[in-house]
Amino acid sequence: MQRITPDHFVRPTSPPALANDDIHVWQLQLTGAPKPREVTAAAHALLGQLLVRYAGIDRSPDIARTDRGKPYAPALPGFDFNLSHAREHILIAVARRQPLGVDLERIDRRIEIEDLARRFFSGNEADALSALPEALRLPGFLRLWTCKEALLKAIGAGLSFGLERVSFALDRSGAPTGLAQLAPEAGQARDWQFALIDPAPGFLGALAWQGPPRRVMAFLADHDA
Repeated sequence: MQRITPDHFVRPTSPPALANDDIHVWQLQLTGAPKPREVTAAAHALLGQLLVRYAGIDRSPDIARTDRGKPYAPALPGFDFNLSHAREHILIAVARRQPLGVDLERIDRRIEIEDLARRFFSGNEADALSALPEALRLPGFLRLWTCKEALLKAIGAGLSFGLERVSFALDRSGAPTGLAQLAPEAGQARDWQFALIDPAPGFLGALAWQGPPRRVMAFLADHDA
């Protein structure tokens, strides 16, 4: 799997061109301790600004949602995008005619790893997480969660699809190395691509898309971009 680390994120000096085989991932970090509604508003504002630039239009397009909650711009059928945020960090992924999903989580969460893994993951995944050293279990769980949720967001499905129906192989550190099993409705496992994203210390995420490999480019956005 590709891995996008903080060093990969650059602040562009001019609006970057989005090639047909590119995926652009934008990170925005808000200052202070923003309220959830402020983070949501900033994410939507940045998305609108990005679509204006990429599409060469005069105003931010209207954003609609499918019946399962996936956002899209009805006036821009040639663009696909997805967004996620955790605390003050925002990730937005944009591509041309390539459905995709992105998810972001913070790693200081207090969760019952063993219970959640047995409830929502495959048996093999839960066993692999249990076998990890204790210090690696939470990051391993969250990394796996972000990969699964990114895939479900890419196909426009909610968590009701079943996280256990998307199963990954894990390495000794708990990082996903690829799909092991996949429900038929989501296509063939070999057709899926992933990028593991480490946007900043304390946060991790994942990008997923179905189709051939694409160049993933990572950018830093300003709050007033």
